[in-house]
Amino acid sequence: MKQLMTIPSEFYQNRKLIWTLAKNDFRTKYAGSYLGIIWAFVQPVVTVMVYWFVFGVVRQGAPKAVPFVLWLVCGLVPWFFFQEALVQSTNALIEYSYLVKKVVFKISILPLIKVIASLFVHIFFVAFTLVLFCCYGYFPDLYVIQLLYYSFCAFALVLSMAYITSAVVVFFRDLTHLITILLQIGIWMTPIMWDFTDMGISESALAARILKLNPMYYIVSGYRNALIDKQWFWEHPGMTLYFWALTVILFVFGTRLFQKLKVHFADVL
Repeated sequence: MKQLMTIPSEFYQNRKLIWTLAKNDFRTKYAGSYLGIIWAFVQPVVTVMVYWFVFGVVRQGAPKAVPFVLWLVCGLVPWFFFQEALVQSTNALIEYSYLVKKVVFKISILPLIKVIASLFVHIFFVAFTLVLFCCYGYFPDLYVIQLLYYSFCAFALVLSMAYITSAVVVFFRDLTHLITILLQIGIWMTPIMWDFTDMGISESALAARILKLNPMYYIVSGYRNALIDKQWFWEHPGMTLYFWALTVILFVFGTRLFQKLKVHFADVL
């Protein structure tokens, strides 16, 4: 238990440093370009427009409870955060190799810094989503509070995975390319642009149960439950228990792996 609490305690002890480095990381990422941090928002918006045109205009699926663009954004916003945070945090140790080589620096906070930096953009897009819903006449209610919960779910999941990927990529650099490929597959394996009705699959079917093992299914569905279906997360106890059990297992495994390998990071980098 003492080993498991090492990294969370380092988070608390270095909370001010983490916040400062996360803000600096977000700013410097787009330093030197004319539009600066605006680029952080342009690409996701363009992606939403492309998917909306292809799946909402050209190829229309089964009717939704709300306009398709609202249904689509609810799935894309958490995925954008997950994708950006995982890719950035995976390369955290490599990017900050000069800090890894400093004996006194707590390198365990580096993946967290990247995840928090990605969270800044996510907060903007959650606000953008709420404004978009209002423009269509769907105003926030009490269920919207759950966006905080599901955002935390995404944060916890990606951070847990980041400790695994950031530790392994130091020794196996090809992991970065592998993650990119898996994310390209993952966006289609997660019901973001489609749902089981579009696929003609019953939610009780074996194929649907297999697809629900994807932890991002819980988060994407949660955003839609909060904004569209008006359901509370405790109305899905089985999925909630599964998600948090998997996230805790990933965090425990990831932090232990990170602690075991970190003595070799400076030598390899």
